[in-house]
Amino acid sequence: MKTKGLFITLEGVEGAGKSTLIDFVADLFIKAGHETVKTREPGGTKTGEQIRDILLDSNNIALTDNTELLLMFAARMQHIEQVIKPALIANKVVICDRFTDASYAYQGGGRGIDVARIKTLEEWVQGDLKPNLTLLFDLDVEMGLRRAGKRSEADRFEQEEKDFFERIRSCYLDRAKLESDRFRIVDAAQIYENVKEQIQKIMHDYL
Repeated sequence: MKTKGLFITLEGVEGAGKSTLIDFVADLFIKAGHETVKTREPGGTKTGEQIRDILLDSNNIALTDNTELLLMFAARMQHIEQVIKPALIANKVVICDRFTDASYAYQGGGRGIDVARIKTLEEWVQGDLKPNLTLLFDLDVEMGLRRAGKRSEADRFEQEEKDFFERIRSCYLDRAKLESDRFRIVDAAQIYENVKEQIQKIMHDYL
């Protein structure tokens, strides 16, 4: 897919601060004069948000791992066609809280679903669309879970055991090594102002 815009994704384990820092990243581009679209996954569209409610509902304990994966990509397909692709074609900056790396980390690393199965869905749903830049907010799992526990009641994912999130973090770091041209690791364990400084340095070339 030929686009003129810039596609940036934010990834990381629970409590890494993505949902707060996405506003900071977006503001950097807005102040630099770029039209910017801020969005999230699962979600980003009316359909996607409805799917998000299903996925995060702590009462949906019977949801199978494969159903979870398929719902993620169903929401992603709608998101790409309705929001991401049109914005990129219009030369806008799209900043997304989670994207397909999260499926590899959560459903692949966390749930143990075959990576080949995820890759098949990725190729079908996305074609050649990939983020230009991925910020991986990395921190110790226990610290992240403590942070997440302070902000709200645990959702269906946050109720998982620590080992689940350790596998997720490991998968994210492995992907960052494999695609080092796209990934930039941010030390999310630092204080908020230091994290923002890291982001500003990374974004310098993109602004």
